[in-house]
Amino acid sequence: MASFDNVVVVQFEISGVQYALDIQVAREIVEMIPITPVPLAPKHIAGIINLRGEITNILNLNYLMGLPVRTNSENKKIIVLVPEAANGSNVGLIVDDVMSVLHVNEDDIDEMEESISKEAYVKGVIKSGKDSAGNKALIIWIDIKETLSDILKETHVT
Repeated sequence: MASFDNVVVVQFEISGVQYALDIQVAREIVEMIPITPVPLAPKHIAGIINLRGEITNILNLNYLMGLPVRTNSENKKIIVLVPEAANGSNVGLIVDDVMSVLHVNEDDIDEMEESISKEAYVKGVIKSGKDSAGNKALIIWIDIKETLSDILKETHVT
């Protein structure tokens, strides 16, 4: 089992499901702003924004993860990543909402089977809080660096 010491994640929602990514890869979280579409871009590239003078590629995480897209979410946010997380590119991810920053105990993390985690880019499943049935809620902890590494190679986002 991998060691998960001092895990801090950003918890967010996509299509009603809770996800998390490492806090170290998140540079900032910004409110949704108008996005300029890029002609002939793949579906997962929502477009670009000018974020304080920096052109930032905006990716729709729903499409990247094969999830339905909510068009009416009023709480949509953009999680802007550190350039190192996206092979040096300025990248932001559209999510339906950002819930919180979580400090996670190692006991609350279940590892995925290695073959599944590599295919699905999942680092593990975090058990946190309570769901409506009184069980711990499940948060899928994604390996966004690995996801973007593969996607950016395919689409040549720079």
